[in-house]
Amino acid sequence: MTTDPPETPTAEPPQQADGGGNAAANGARAVFRGVGRFGRFTLGQARKAAGAQGAERSGLNRLIELHATSAAGDAAVTIALAGTVFFAGATSDARDKVALFLGLTMLPFAIVAPLIGPFLDRFSYGRRWAIGATFAIRGFLCWVLAGAIAGHSLWFYPAALGVLVSSKAYGVARASAVPRLIPDGMTLVKANGRVSLAGVVGASVSAPLAGLAAFFGPEWVLRYAFVVFAAGTVLAILLPAKIDSTSGEQPVSGKHPVNGGKRGTGIPADVAFALRANCGPRWLSGFLTMYMAFLLRAKPIPGWEDRTTLLIGLVIGAAGLGNTLGIVFASLAKKISPALTVVVALLADIALVVVAAVFYSLIPLVALGLTAGLTQYLAKVSLDSTIQTGVPPTAHASAFARGDTTLQLAWVVGGFVGIAMPWWPHVGLTVAAVVLSAWALFVLSRRPKKLDRKAAAAQAAAPPSPSRA
Repeated sequence: MTTDPPETPTAEPPQQADGGGNAAANGARAVFRGVGRFGRFTLGQARKAAGAQGAERSGLNRLIELHATSAAGDAAVTIALAGTVFFAGATSDARDKVALFLGLTMLPFAIVAPLIGPFLDRFSYGRRWAIGATFAIRGFLCWVLAGAIAGHSLWFYPAALGVLVSSKAYGVARASAVPRLIPDGMTLVKANGRVSLAGVVGASVSAPLAGLAAFFGPEWVLRYAFVVFAAGTVLAILLPAKIDSTSGEQPVSGKHPVNGGKRGTGIPADVAFALRANCGPRWLSGFLTMYMAFLLRAKPIPGWEDRTTLLIGLVIGAAGLGNTLGIVFASLAKKISPALTVVVALLADIALVVVAAVFYSLIPLVALGLTAGLTQYLAKVSLDSTIQTGVPPTAHASAFARGDTTLQLAWVVGGFVGIAMPWWPHVGLTVAAVVLSAWALFVLSRRPKKLDRKAAAAQAAAPPSPSRA
């Protein structure tokens, strides 16, 4: 007699496994749908904010979105090249490397100011293509950099310099395009602030993505940057055509001063004043960056000897927070007087340096970092608006290039002074206060006295735009 073998439930486990797999797949799809909805909602809100207050009608929203893309790509490049920071150790032996780093930071400006600035002015009717070219060049060089890093090629250095130069050229071209897209009722300071705020958002969104790509190697971060810059190239070409308009623009003469400027320079007196005032906060930024990087590691504040990294992070973080607050304030404020702002920024820096020198401790240092970041941005955005209203449009790019070069030189000089100072905080900060005070006296002694206040107020309230001509 034979018996049939007992039946085994062969079909049930696969059903259970399929059910578990389906549940996991459904969960994953739900997560992706949620992330997608959140991304679309965030993008929609960002685009809505970019187009507020008439920016969508004027086309300023497109420039805002483009700048966010540029900042996203630059953030990825910065993360990819982070390993090349010269003063990571911040010791006495690193001072020569820091000095080399300071010198190298001037190279992009040394190329942009005498060459690229005048070129952009000469071809002002092709601003969209000039901006698009800065994206295309950065994208191409990022691809070259990725290969150079993977193959340990010497092309790494010229390609990295090319990316930096293209980034500075983009900043000059973008600044000269802003006045042509300002909607009615919006000041230049506010428009510049909104553009800068978009840059902060773009960099903040891009940094985690670039950090994720960094797990696979810096070359993948650069390939990600290539994709971002390729998208930016398309967005640049799609900018409003009135950016290329030269209607109403007047050429600047090099033989006669403009608005009371010094003969032979063509620089308006109010622009020269704002630029000199900006050199103070920018000098202090370079000084504090280098001086604190050495000082807080070599002689930290009592009680923080075992947490020097956190200590430096608090001071640097305060400066970054101050810069962000300046961007938010400039983008939201209804009216800012550029001439007054640059003076207040310089005097505020002096006051906080004196406080930090006298009461050297954590809170004064954090307050100094916060103030330095805030005043540096507000002074710079005031200078930008002064150039945009006081310099003829055909000379905007050259004026921005010269201004940025001057400010970078001030930062480098401050950095050199910072690394040369002895590691005695009261002495170093006192020297900084004396230098800033002497510079403030020089700046205020050369303040334009015949400037028409009503005309300046009218310019600040309703800047002329060639696109409306």
